[in-house]
Amino acid sequence: MPTTEIETLDQLEEVLRAGRPLHGLRLQDLDLTGPVGARLLARDAHGLVVLGGVLTPELEHALREQGATIFPSAPSAPVDPYRSRLYAPTELYAGLHDGGYAATPDAQAYAWAQDPGLRHDAFVTLLRAIHDHSMSDALDELLVARRTVGVMGGHAVERGTPAFADAAHLGHTLAGAGLLVATGGGPGAMEAANLGAACSDPAALDRALDLLAAVPSFRPSVQAWAETAVQVRDSCLTEPAATPRSLGVPTWFYGHEPPNLFADAVAKFFSNALREDILLARCDAGIVVLPGAAGTVQEIFQIVTRLYYAPEDAALPPLVLVGRDHWTGSTPVWQPLQAMARGRAMEPVVHLVDTVTDAAELLTAQVSRTR
Repeated sequence: MPTTEIETLDQLEEVLRAGRPLHGLRLQDLDLTGPVGARLLARDAHGLVVLGGVLTPELEHALREQGATIFPSAPSAPVDPYRSRLYAPTELYAGLHDGGYAATPDAQAYAWAQDPGLRHDAFVTLLRAIHDHSMSDALDELLVARRTVGVMGGHAVERGTPAFADAAHLGHTLAGAGLLVATGGGPGAMEAANLGAACSDPAALDRALDLLAAVPSFRPSVQAWAETAVQVRDSCLTEPAATPRSLGVPTWFYGHEPPNLFADAVAKFFSNALREDILLARCDAGIVVLPGAAGTVQEIFQIVTRLYYAPEDAALPPLVLVGRDHWTGSTPVWQPLQAMARGRAMEPVVHLVDTVTDAAELLTAQVSRTR
């Protein structure tokens, strides 16, 4: 039978009411200590998989006896590997004010990811893989019927600079056009684009940019950088939109770069390779690349590889590089990109523009044509 992931007790109740066999069900992070869980005792559990959650000893014993596979909860893990939803940025920074950044789930997860004593621990490797699968699954649910545009750029762009303001206004414009703005979820240009998308009010965005400039970078203090962002969230942002405008997709592989606090939802991964592939693959409305260094260049060529080998009849998303001097001079990516695109289906969707205004106009016009 096909497998079905069950993420809420209501979903499980519906399955039990319909009399469907448990074989093929994946119960993800559910509290089964109540009456819905007790009803499982009367059913044949062969082929059922229980991923974490809470079970009574009686239920766990009975399910194992009937052939269910139960993945134990992992109290030693700093994050719940079986969670069925994306993070709110405030979840990752829980405890920031009381114990400092080192006490937050984000910092603890980074330490767990880097612990050399766990590098060859098969169970820990499995938990991290399950966590990343859960993130990917939850991300797919968020993106249903959404047009997503990626904004890539360097983590070193400081608050209070013209480049930071440009990225923020780009995110604001793209979100205002109805696009979900996705970034790598970190500091710098990524934070700016997430901030701009989150601020539906231009005046609130200008106030936020002024306040953030007091702490330009996460170096030397992630604590001060994050606390300033919390203050801006509280004073400049309204309640999260019913439909998210902004998405961050960071990784604990780069845990020394903290996640920003302005994405409406955060899909954070342990595997950077998986995270990059997932992020780039889901930007169906196009990708804007702001000036950056090695990581940004890597992302450009990952995108180009997808475009280069795409089927001839595929609808290709635009790739827009911003900053003619940067991408032809100090980091001369544009020339080889042009050479690879020449004569291929990707040629008309690859662009080099001077400003973020040019990029926003190009992408919003493209969205209007395809609606």
